[in-house]
Amino acid sequence: MTRFLLGINYWPRRSAMYAWQRFDLGEMREDFARIRELGFDIVRFFLTWEAFAPERQRIEVRALRRFESVLDALADAQLLAMPTLFCGHMSGVNWLPPWTLDPSQPHGRFRTYTDGALSPYGIGDFYADEELLAAQRLLAQSVAECATRHPAVFAWDLGNEFSNLREPATPQDAAAWSGIVSEVLAQESGAGCTGGIHGEDFERDRKLRPSSLAVPWAFATMHGYSIYSVFSRGRLDTEVVPFLHALVQSFTRKRVLFSEFGLPSSSANDEEMVHYARTVLDKLLRRGALGAFWWCWADYDPSLAHLPPFDEAPHELHFGIIRANGSEKPVARALAEFAREAHTVVEVQPPELITEEAYYASLPQGIEDVYREYLQRYE
Repeated sequence: MTRFLLGINYWPRRSAMYAWQRFDLGEMREDFARIRELGFDIVRFFLTWEAFAPERQRIEVRALRRFESVLDALADAQLLAMPTLFCGHMSGVNWLPPWTLDPSQPHGRFRTYTDGALSPYGIGDFYADEELLAAQRLLAQSVAECATRHPAVFAWDLGNEFSNLREPATPQDAAAWSGIVSEVLAQESGAGCTGGIHGEDFERDRKLRPSSLAVPWAFATMHGYSIYSVFSRGRLDTEVVPFLHALVQSFTRKRVLFSEFGLPSSSANDEEMVHYARTVLDKLLRRGALGAFWWCWADYDPSLAHLPPFDEAPHELHFGIIRANGSEKPVARALAEFAREAHTVVEVQPPELITEEAYYASLPQGIEDVYREYLQRYE
């Protein structure tokens, strides 16, 4: 039997997205010990692209050594790791090395943060541009070599909501990119891959097709939030996450790990958050998910409030199960209780909601129609 994996998305509370520059392994070790005590199995963490590849053809050796030390710390805490590469998009900001930017491409909806400042530009076509692909191969190879057969590595995540960096020109470009990077990671490290698809990839046609994107992956992943979804019935709609799980499973025909769900404290009181977390977990378990990861470990230190992304998105400071002062919120205990129950993955047949081709042809209205049909079947 396969254990249902309970995971946590991790940035240190004192440094958040600036963790690789303000690296504090001691803080991480303390956090990992607490995460293990609460019963979590796995930690998803993020390699900011600029910290690891400040130049197109140069990988930062110090960052690689820090990455190795994080893996060792996770192994010492008896935790598994899911490192996320090419990060890339995070919490409403695109964190990018200067050499990836295209002066003909405005940054669009999400701000670009590079070299310690905001930039007006967006990223080049990293799905198809040969120079950008070569740079990604180099980083993937360098990082994977550091983790070859490492006992902590569970799987690689190619990127966090990578369509928010830039949408591909065609679904074929996205599938080719997924295949190229996944192959390098698997060959160099011996670990499988997945990729951070998210709810907005299903709200309009972003030129991604889960069926082709996930071909080289060991399993599919999904991110979803009731507070952000256009079809949600409200901030505490506990069917949004299971519905998105069902869509991905239906289109990819692979098992799905739901690697991000959660609520900020500004959207729910303690009682509501506990109920939401427990209800969503129970539904994912019954629907055959491989596991679920809460977003995120900790509220961030108030001293970070003036920095991106928090300067324009203060709610991002308060998604944690741990407060900025280190104390636990009630949702931490609820997740720990679920972990103690030691659930195993349920074997279910992938749902037949709608064909992928028909689904994307139906957008943008289609997601609301399919969700309504899903609720009639499952609720």
